[in-house]
Amino acid sequence: MDRFNNGPDLPVLGSSKKAAFERREPMLPHRTGALVIKKGMTAMYDPVTAKRTPCTVLQLDRCQVISHKRREIHGYWAVQVGCGTKEARNVTRPERGHYAAQGVPLKRHLAEFRVKNADGLPEVGSVITADLFQEGQYIDARGITRGMGFAGGMKRWGWGGQPASHGTSLTHRAMGSAGASQGSGSRVHPGKHMPGRMGGEGHTVQCLKVLKVDKENGIVVVNGAVPGPKKSIVKIQDAIKKPWPEVGLTIGVSTMGSTSEALEARV
Repeated sequence: MDRFNNGPDLPVLGSSKKAAFERREPMLPHRTGALVIKKGMTAMYDPVTAKRTPCTVLQLDRCQVISHKRREIHGYWAVQVGCGTKEARNVTRPERGHYAAQGVPLKRHLAEFRVKNADGLPEVGSVITADLFQEGQYIDARGITRGMGFAGGMKRWGWGGQPASHGTSLTHRAMGSAGASQGSGSRVHPGKHMPGRMGGEGHTVQCLKVLKVDKENGIVVVNGAVPGPKKSIVKIQDAIKKPWPEVGLTIGVSTMGSTSEALEARV
């Protein structure tokens, strides 16, 4: 018997990286997502049901596949997506080298989208359009929440406040005890809810329904609110808690190839 308990016929150890990847694999989306700009909120009115549905307008801005992350090299499958544009003088030399190696134009924002396997890796240089998402499907939106600055405990954590009478003086909105003395180690435990900087954190809103898609203008309208202020960058991808949309992996991805391939074709 092998003293290290490893071999080709033994099961995968539950605490290994391979086992963790296999556990998470069924929850990974089959296709990439998109980087969008939050334009603001509006509402859609249905004259049949007489209901007003609040929604958020998202717009794609030159969203393009920049590179891939492969499991045999990086340990996982992912698509690197960029959007917007940026002048070369405002981009560092290592970043310019990364774009030049892939043969794609410079982008202002970059993000990665995990996918299940190699089938979800579009060709480098492909342009992602708004019809990647279909009306009626559900998506997950990830963004950076709006910064509130320094906030008190009642606003930041929803405290109810101290009594308004019965001897309470000038501490109606202030916090009380921060912890016990000797019983808890005579210290304030890490993670204690206190006043401090509020907002500016990553947040995910799951299962937002796509209400309308405009491919020509790159518009995706989703039901409800999306984290972040106006003009902020939001990552949207197929919802992991809903059935995967039954569409082809090439829908919404225009295979245009990289810039270097286009130059070689002209020659």
